[in-house]
Amino acid sequence: MSDIKVAILAGGVGSRLAEETTIKPKPMVEIGGRPILWHIMMHYSAYNFKNFVIALGYKGEYIKKYMVDYCSLNSNLKVRLKTGEVQMEKSYTPDWTVELIDTGIATLTGGRIKRLQPYVGNQTFMLTWGDGVSDVNLRDLLAFHRSHGKLVTLTAVRPPARFGHLEFEGDQINHFTEKPQTAEGWINGAFFVCEPEVFDYIDGDMTQWEREPLEQLAADGQLMAYRHTSFWQCMDTLRDKVRLEELWQTGSAPWKIWE
Repeated sequence: MSDIKVAILAGGVGSRLAEETTIKPKPMVEIGGRPILWHIMMHYSAYNFKNFVIALGYKGEYIKKYMVDYCSLNSNLKVRLKTGEVQMEKSYTPDWTVELIDTGIATLTGGRIKRLQPYVGNQTFMLTWGDGVSDVNLRDLLAFHRSHGKLVTLTAVRPPARFGHLEFEGDQINHFTEKPQTAEGWINGAFFVCEPEVFDYIDGDMTQWEREPLEQLAADGQLMAYRHTSFWQCMDTLRDKVRLEELWQTGSAPWKIWE
């Protein structure tokens, strides 16, 4: 097991997915009957990253309860009602260590990361959001990060097109692709690798990671991009959730790299 910790931000409100997030935090919205947070953790686990530190905020108790109940809900149980004794007879549980840290309801992304500093320790760590899945090769990502010696690597992705992509010859459509990753433009797809010095770039709770810290890291020549051209999808809206659910149900979910 790699001793590198994986920090996951799971504290946002997810207001654009209000159909689901009025009762649960966004990372607990399900794909195939499992929270998207579980899918992300399974991805990291497939590359032997099994030490997780999860930053909680909005409805964080929902995630705590899920993790505490995980073993019993995914095992065969023998319950002695007279004594209250519970025996797990067959466990289907992964070998994970999960630290669940309250980082405040109103804390912004940078502030949440800063609050994880005592739990991450003085070492390289992984970082991502609790609402996006990808088939990025995490071993290659880490090797790339170590090769350049800078403080932060972000995974640069081509965003999925919202609509079908058309190519023309005159007025005739000669190529149609339904919702591909777009051919031009790169965006921040999370799946970061960070050195502990990044905490020095974050002032406090009201710092947004994507603003001053990343801007300053870039200005200092300390921000590198790992270009990922394959699958990536953030679950921002109900439309995104439906798309991910379709991929899962048809057995063609690109992010499912585990057995």
